[in-house]
Amino acid sequence: MQEFIYYNEEGIDFPLSENILVTDKITDYKDSDFIVSNTNMFNTELVADEIDFYIKNSKDSIAAKIKNIEKLYKVNETRFDLAQDMTYTEEVSNKVLLVCEKEWKNEILKSIVEDEFDLFHISEEIIVNVEGHIGNLTVTVKDDTEDIKLNVDQIIWFDEKELGMKQSGCFDPLKSSINEVLATVRQNISNFEYKKFTTYDKTICQYHERREEICGKCADVCPTVAIVKNDEEKHLEFSQIDCHGCGGCVSVCPSGAIEYTPSNRESISQMSKFYEDHIPLIIPHKMNIPSIKVELKENVLPFKIEGEKFLHEATLLTILQESGSQVVFYTDFLSKGTKDCISILNQTYQAKYQKDAILLAMNEEELVKALENVEFIENSKYKLNDMEMRKRELFAIRLSKIVGKDDLGVVKTGENVHYGHVKVNESNCTLCLACVGACNVNALIADTSDNTLRLNPSLCTSCGYCEVSCPEKDCLTIEQDVIKLTPTWFKEEILAKDELFACIECGKEFATKKAVEKIAALMAPIFKSDPIKERTLYCCESCKPKIMMKSYMENPENYNNKEGVSI
Repeated sequence: MQEFIYYNEEGIDFPLSENILVTDKITDYKDSDFIVSNTNMFNTELVADEIDFYIKNSKDSIAAKIKNIEKLYKVNETRFDLAQDMTYTEEVSNKVLLVCEKEWKNEILKSIVEDEFDLFHISEEIIVNVEGHIGNLTVTVKDDTEDIKLNVDQIIWFDEKELGMKQSGCFDPLKSSINEVLATVRQNISNFEYKKFTTYDKTICQYHERREEICGKCADVCPTVAIVKNDEEKHLEFSQIDCHGCGGCVSVCPSGAIEYTPSNRESISQMSKFYEDHIPLIIPHKMNIPSIKVELKENVLPFKIEGEKFLHEATLLTILQESGSQVVFYTDFLSKGTKDCISILNQTYQAKYQKDAILLAMNEEELVKALENVEFIENSKYKLNDMEMRKRELFAIRLSKIVGKDDLGVVKTGENVHYGHVKVNESNCTLCLACVGACNVNALIADTSDNTLRLNPSLCTSCGYCEVSCPEKDCLTIEQDVIKLTPTWFKEEILAKDELFACIECGKEFATKKAVEKIAALMAPIFKSDPIKERTLYCCESCKPKIMMKSYMENPENYNNKEGVSI
């Protein structure tokens, strides 16, 4: 299969790479398959409309344009090769529920042919609940005596309310038109496809099977019912068919448990490498790239993304450091998570380079200004082989490169993206390691070589589960929402240390001294009448039963009353 094709009916003024098929005739290749094209007029996997945008607006030399156009094709080829957004199909019948007043019903009936749909009509007032997804929707309605459940495949709801907005398969003609909604409903019946936009790693999820809820940001920001919290089992339930692919859950996920399948961390990393010594202009697909008319000064190269919400601090820093430049981000909307991430990076770059990392442009006027001011940042380039790194590990390594040996102060993080610093009152810590068991991102670890509890602050998600898991009073706290731009932030620090206690019978070291002393202090008053039991408090698990049995064999009268019951 030919990989790249470029089409322009008027031709192009300069030659392109021999890897790119150039044509001014669509009919010659209408039956051919391509991976990347600059237009949707061919059977192609990806449409790179940023290519024509670059050709029309860039001030690069002809020689630079030839090289950069090939780069843009290869960026999209990399996106395609590494994408994990598998496509699925859903069977959808012609059962359609119409929710509206009588006059709207008549308008619908005028626009359809007889028996085209198995149509039900109800008024909005009797709707109690809507559940399910396109192809399998259940609408609960009020009746005189009991609620009734209607099973339908799609819903046409005039002036749609929130109950319907979150479900796939529910459409409001007042947001577009009756004809457009009917066209969509008809198309869905013949062939409804959806993509898997996210992957999920429950092993590092800050919600999964926690005794207490200390996270759930992904479900909170989800505009549909694609992510739902099962509070009874503390499981996240994903409905890919209801997912719009906005990516908002990805940017707020503290541990990186949720990945965006069209462009995951690996994909962003590999695409970023093409932007070395270029100024990246990030543009979400929805910004209608062909309509943007701005001058691109030399070395500015567009970086098209699927949506504006899925980029987080690690992926944005990857783009920054691989390019060695500031980044322009052009979008008319910014998610809560991405907004916090940009703030973190801008604070960091201001501390190190006295420049913002990300120049945000919310309209074309701001875009023109940002493109005039954006520039390369000396000594900011950093190339890293970050294959299979988790989100926090990747960000920590890249951030540590910026900090180096400097003390750059403190970055305050926002309300949606959290970092923190665990503190331990060593005098109250018994090294029970409940906090280590609670931490699933390896920020807290136990080092058996020197009997220490250690923290890598740069990996901490500030979830707080270690704090609620600590059994000791006034022992563990978290300094919330800070990143300390110092070298020690990226190194393990000792939070607590203790000696091992040796069994008084066999000499085996079996617990920390503080733990044994704490248990002994609690139990000694109870065992004070029995010296043998009191002695077992200082014995390992093997010696406890031995000395108890020996004492019984030597003095059975001390252990049995007249009825033979142990005292």
